[in-house]
Amino acid sequence: MFKHKLTISDYLLILVNLIPIYGVWMEGWDPKMIFIVYCLESVIIGLVNVLKMAIVTIFYKSKDEWSNNGVIKMVSGFFFIGFFIVHYGFFIFVQTQIFFGITGMSKSDDLLSSYSNLPALLGKEGKLLLAIFILYYTLQTFYSFFSTGQYKTTSLMKIMFEPYMRIFVQQFIVIIGSFFLIAGAGKMFILVFAFVKIFSEVYVNFNRFLNIAERKHWNMEEKKKD
Repeated sequence: MFKHKLTISDYLLILVNLIPIYGVWMEGWDPKMIFIVYCLESVIIGLVNVLKMAIVTIFYKSKDEWSNNGVIKMVSGFFFIGFFIVHYGFFIFVQTQIFFGITGMSKSDDLLSSYSNLPALLGKEGKLLLAIFILYYTLQTFYSFFSTGQYKTTSLMKIMFEPYMRIFVQQFIVIIGSFFLIAGAGKMFILVFAFVKIFSEVYVNFNRFLNIAERKHWNMEEKKKD
């Protein structure tokens, strides 16, 4: 289940995730600010995924198969997009609220105020790092999904679920890391966190896991029909 050969995209991801280590250890960046950026990285990945589904829906196939309790039917690609926004958005909302609650980084009880304060919490370095992540995921999507023609063969359901495995790993580490921030060990933990993140995203073959899960899902749906 591990990759045997790294791609250009993988090497770029390694480089991008080494930047926070350099910033915290060599430039004195606030570890809490780095963790906010990693939380927002989940949002970036979700938005990029919406863009991928929208382009596939508009320019390649307007409908795709959706299964529910053994019933398989063709639904609009915009249904996949809407479902993903609600489901993934709720997941991100819960995770960020847990993070804010544990670290105490947002002093306001108003939900909207908690998010409106993010630009101030990020600071100049955090905004720069966030821009780097946005640039990386934009280029990575073009390189690995569109330029290779992958968008022609990948189902909308698979595209919809692609971010979840990475985000589950990432957000779990972020929540655990927030306890280290409280204990004042943020500088050391950002080092461990970055290397765990690099290993999980670069060396673990999430696509293979997803392909296996997709095959099992459709096999189960076929058995239900029989």
